[in-house]
Amino acid sequence: MLRQNDLTPAPGAKHQRKRVGRGLGSGHGRFSGRGQKGQKSRSGPGIHPYFEGGQLPLHRRLPGKRGFKNIFKTEYSVVNVGRLNVFEPGSVVGLDELVKARLVSSSTKPVKILGSGDLDRALTVKADGFSGTAREKILAAGGTVEVGSGAKAN
Repeated sequence: MLRQNDLTPAPGAKHQRKRVGRGLGSGHGRFSGRGQKGQKSRSGPGIHPYFEGGQLPLHRRLPGKRGFKNIFKTEYSVVNVGRLNVFEPGSVVGLDELVKARLVSSSTKPVKILGSGDLDRALTVKADGFSGTAREKILAAGGTVEVGSGAKAN
């Protein structure tokens, strides 16, 4: 039966500590394996890993990081009103139709319609967001605007 007091480390797993500074006869006396003089031979913390010998270090040469990145920002797939003229008049334009027409590359992002360009046909447009000018142009062309579920209307 194996007992805790019978456990021993594997042969070669344990090493004797190197005792430096204990006389010339030890082989590690006088300078204690540190060579002669210089910053690295002294006691104390020594130099940090990014020390560049007194040259202005890289982390001080680069400009400071400015601003911040909003991790809660909603990334929209945007489509301009002028691109919606590819659809038949009176048709319903939603995410699936925009993906089929290759106006939107990602079907995972919410869709926002922006107001650049002119619309010459009445469409029912379903999207997650509309700019003010896009909404005006769609309504002026005789179409309707439907804001998708779970999205904020602008």
